[in-house]
Amino acid sequence: MSGVAVVVGLVLLVVGALLVGVAALGLLRLPDVYTRANAVTKAAALGLVLVLLGGLALAPEVGSVLTLVVAVALQLFTVPIAGYEVGQAARLSGAPLSPLTHHDEVGLPRADDGAGAPAGGDGAP
Repeated sequence: MSGVAVVVGLVLLVVGALLVGVAALGLLRLPDVYTRANAVTKAAALGLVLVLLGGLALAPEVGSVLTLVVAVALQLFTVPIAGYEVGQAARLSGAPLSPLTHHDEVGLPRADDGAGAPAGGDGAP
């Protein structure tokens, strides 16, 4: 294995780990479930793909390439859908938006409204 492949692999591993760390920080620091789900979905998905690519650069074998292709494809297809469904579940359960959120296309209740039910009023989806 050449020195360039090792450097590229390590850089991809570090950048991927940093992105996963940023996703974890966003999970702790962002104000509501919608922004948290958005941050975790994007950063963790890209971070994991970069970690997998870094692993491939460090161990370029036929078996690891096939495993990596399947893992990356599953990650890129399932994580956005899971993030969307988390947002949908939060919306249907009446999770309020943060007062800092300026754009609301669905008419969700605000955290400062004191309302915990969806805009329909009866709590039914």
